[in-house]
Amino acid sequence: MSGARVQIVDQGRTIALIGMIVFHFARDLEMFGIWPAGVTSSGMWYYLARLVAGSFLFLAGVSLVLGHRETTNWPAFWPRLVKIVVAALLITVVTYIGFPEVFIYFGILHSIAVCSLIGLMFLRLPAIFAAVAAVGVVKLHQSGFHPLNSVWWGFTGISTKVRPALDYLPLVPWLAPFLAGIAIGKIWQPRATMTGNFQWCLGWAGRHSLAVYLIHQPVLFGLIWIWVFVSG
Repeated sequence: MSGARVQIVDQGRTIALIGMIVFHFARDLEMFGIWPAGVTSSGMWYYLARLVAGSFLFLAGVSLVLGHRETTNWPAFWPRLVKIVVAALLITVVTYIGFPEVFIYFGILHSIAVCSLIGLMFLRLPAIFAAVAAVGVVKLHQSGFHPLNSVWWGFTGISTKVRPALDYLPLVPWLAPFLAGIAIGKIWQPRATMTGNFQWCLGWAGRHSLAVYLIHQPVLFGLIWIWVFVSG
């Protein structure tokens, strides 16, 4: 068993990963034509996708606080950021090759990477600053304020021109749950603990969330492709 960790955060990521896999399985069924087009863009599936994305960003904000309690741990921060950026670029390249018209240019990993840089400004400030900033991002989103008009600014969420993508989580409004996670992490201040085997196993996927994220779609695609091929 590995060293002590904040198990509830790992377990939260595991639950979010399960929701993500369920949604992506449904989306893949739609892309293969097994389910009707557009079914995952409305109703329960629409809200599930946003709940899962918001959960990942919220937990990323909490984790940023947990990893830099007394001082900013630069030797841990930069390697983690580089891994996320490299994984995000890999997703962009792969989706551009496979789906050039709707490739992912600012998905969940891109958003987490940029939010992590922005979050550094709030690490040494009281929680109220991150909480107020989170509310401000939500209010900005609700206002419909879009002063930019270029697809190159699409990642901000305040541009009138947005390139379609398979996954799109711009800073406005998705910076809000990340900042909320920072605020909660500073108020809550959970401590790492050793737990029983069951709880440790429940958090296993959450401890390897990036690997699970990168691997799950090729596995789902492969399984569905085999199913379609065998069934004719």
